Amino acid sequence: MEENEDLNEAENAHPEGSQETLTKVTGMYKDWFLDYASYVILERAVPAIEDGFKPVQRRIMHALKELDDGRYNKVANVVGHTMQYHPHGDASIADAMVQIGQKDLLIDTQGNWGNILTGDRAAASRYIEARLSKFGLEVVFSPKITEWQLSYDGRKKEPVNLPVKFPLLLAQGAEGIAVGLSTKILPHNFKELIDASIKHLRGQRFKLFPDFPTAGIIDVGNYNDGMRGGKIRVRAKISQLDKNTLVISEIPHGTNTSSLIDSILKANDKGKIKIKKIEDNTAAEVEILVHLPSGISPDKTIDALYAFTSCESSISPLGCIIEDNKPLFIGVSEMLKRSADLTVELLKAELEIQLAELEEQWHFASLERIFIENRIYRDIEEEETWEGVLGAIDKGLKPHTKHLRRAVTEDDIVRLTEIRIKRISKFDLDKAQQHIESLEAKIAEVKHHLAHLIDFAIDYFKSLKSKYGKGRERKSEIRIFDDIEATKVVIRNTKLYVNREEGFVGTSLRRDEYVTDCSDIDDIIVFTQDGKMMVTKVDAKTFVGKHIIHVAVFKKRDSRTTYNMVYKDGKGGPSYIKRFNVTSITRDKMYDLANGKPLTTVYYFSANPNGEAETITVNLRQVGSIKKLKWDLDFADVLIKGRASKGNLVTKYAVKRIELKEQGVSTLKPRKIWFDEVVRRLNVDGRGELLGEFRGEDLLLIITQKGIAKTVAPNLSTRFDEEMLVLEKWNPKKPLSAIYYDGEKERYYVKRFIIESGNKEELFITEHPKSYLELVSTDWRPVAEVEFSKPRGKESKQNQTIDLENFITIKGIKALGNQLTTDKVKSVNSLDPLPYEEPEPHDTKDIEVIDEENVVPDKKNGGPNGQGTDQTTLF
Repeated sequence: MEENEDLNEAENAHPEGSQETLTKVTGMYKDWFLDYASYVILERAVPAIEDGFKPVQRRIMHALKELDDGRYNKVANVVGHTMQYHPHGDASIADAMVQIGQKDLLIDTQGNWGNILTGDRAAASRYIEARLSKFGLEVVFSPKITEWQLSYDGRKKEPVNLPVKFPLLLAQGAEGIAVGLSTKILPHNFKELIDASIKHLRGQRFKLFPDFPTAGIIDVGNYNDGMRGGKIRVRAKISQLDKNTLVISEIPHGTNTSSLIDSILKANDKGKIKIKKIEDNTAAEVEILVHLPSGISPDKTIDALYAFTSCESSISPLGCIIEDNKPLFIGVSEMLKRSADLTVELLKAELEIQLAELEEQWHFASLERIFIENRIYRDIEEEETWEGVLGAIDKGLKPHTKHLRRAVTEDDIVRLTEIRIKRISKFDLDKAQQHIESLEAKIAEVKHHLAHLIDFAIDYFKSLKSKYGKGRERKSEIRIFDDIEATKVVIRNTKLYVNREEGFVGTSLRRDEYVTDCSDIDDIIVFTQDGKMMVTKVDAKTFVGKHIIHVAVFKKRDSRTTYNMVYKDGKGGPSYIKRFNVTSITRDKMYDLANGKPLTTVYYFSANPNGEAETITVNLRQVGSIKKLKWDLDFADVLIKGRASKGNLVTKYAVKRIELKEQGVSTLKPRKIWFDEVVRRLNVDGRGELLGEFRGEDLLLIITQKGIAKTVAPNLSTRFDEEMLVLEKWNPKKPLSAIYYDGEKERYYVKRFIIESGNKEELFITEHPKSYLELVSTDWRPVAEVEFSKPRGKESKQNQTIDLENFITIKGIKALGNQLTTDKVKSVNSLDPLPYEEPEPHDTKDIEVIDEENVVPDKKNGGPNGQGTDQTTLF
């Protein structure tokens, strides 16, 4: 009743018509939410920093220890035993236990415990069995130093925290959602955690990065020590089996093969990628075969899988733990430091208990020896009372106890009276002395450990690594990811159309002019006759402006596509020529490429993907006394400027028409291209090895381990596989030298050849399945050393040095070559090539972009009227 009255008062606290009503929660309701939130945070969702366990996990481990007899227990039995300590039902306990078992660290499992790779669930708890692993028994439990508390119903005792002597929280990871906060601690590598703990104890710096049981490739550049705000990117490991098949052999953390395949099929249905079929051959290891239709690029498809499917995902860690019954946000480095420091304290506590027990054993062994050796037991024969017996023993001991480390107590004397006559009669003084000396040696050893506690802890960690580290190497490969632009790798399965006169573009205008293939995530760039430009998203039908003269898919940050344009500036105005790029825009904004005057008209327009500069012919109308009505203009003489530039004056007279006279070549400087070994891609950002300066017609030479030579255009989106032996700029005049083993003839052959045509792939060794490439060189004058096998009972033949240039002349790529030797070859090694001076290239005129300045008019011929006008006129 009190609560209801308080609520009514609060509701009447504001007059009628008030915009807000403040209701105070009092009485029983006041603390309910806070109690619930505290309970979820402390007792369910967030692990403790001391042992890395959530309460249900801790109770499962305690139950397993109580049931431990070396044999397997039914999981259902363990769950039932855990329910003595856990206030929730059996389902939550069974699920938590399966999660611990799947991490393959603390629990030795038997039966079907599910598959983290495929997402298959574990069998029912009555069918599967478990016991503590040897690692768990050694690291997690130590009853003598464990703090105990009553269970939820007061009938049993359970540990407050388990004395875990290992960074278990970081090894297993943890994830949970509580009220108002969550935690996501990623798993880390077993060996790396031990190495980092040792480094911390030695006062050295260390870094920790996640390692996932599903393996995969990870980019940890923004890991931020596992704290809030950090992020890691995870990718599946995808390789090319053949030109029409991709193999996914590792999957990202947080996915399984089923969800991964579903995401690929979904992307295929949406047209983002194009695949033929998928086969899931996953068993103990992941193997997903992605079959591609003919004509689809495997490299591009790999990028598309990363861009549009679960083959790549981002994980945001959040390091939240419980310390002193409060949530605390810290990084993984701090977690490891606290774990290592706590391990030292636990080891110290165990050593102190061990020392106390050894000293107690030494004390009683010494008393027992004195009691029996000096026959003090005879002093009690005439005593008739218990007090008299104790007094007689105490009196008999006093002359011999000066060397003892503590005083003799009544309990000590009582224990002496409990020694059996059989033990006294068989007492061996030498064995007793040896026992005491062994105890003294153990005491000295424990004291030494206590005096050198850090060294002892380091040795403890090393012991864990040697005993349990086998097979726990890092699974996730750390790499730096290259950013994939979705528009560059998406399959363009939609057709773009344009109605030039009406000014519409879109994918639904099937009766109009076809432009190009596109995708629904593309942007398109449109130019109109009145000198306007717009970039807009692909849609079914979009109005951009009447009289469209050019439309294409727009590439962001494209600094090589150059637009050449000649336009009339307003009604009766002069004509200008300009060249420009479009690199950054605001979508759906109309840009004016001229000066905004009404009746502006574009006379000539071209889009050039590699900065080509053509030659045009300008034809003027016959007006007045104009003598020169026709002349040529070369766009190579015009500087490339911004899209807002006015351009250079062509003529102030009326233009009749402009015609294309001659196609041009690129006016852009050659592009430097590097190969980045880390991401195995080309780039223009200076990362990796410089391959050279490439013009539009230059190609790359690639030679693979399979004996295939191919020349391709340098595409920055191409992914190069691991079998590549040679990657360099192709010189059509430079011969290639190869030594290979012919499987059919079982002999080594040498050949020298030239690749005669570009954009071609050819096999230059024989097709026999046992044929293989031994050595390949792109040096002008290569030298090789042949090492021969030693025949039985004969002296081995000395190594032979071969000048390949003189060994064989240059022949066709399909030629077999000359036999290297008839002797059995052990190995062939490449030596330093002979000196060679490359011939100077032919003197060709390279057109380059000059500094920004107006082109000077031709004074000899004058302007269109032949009088040398004052305007800048281009000829």
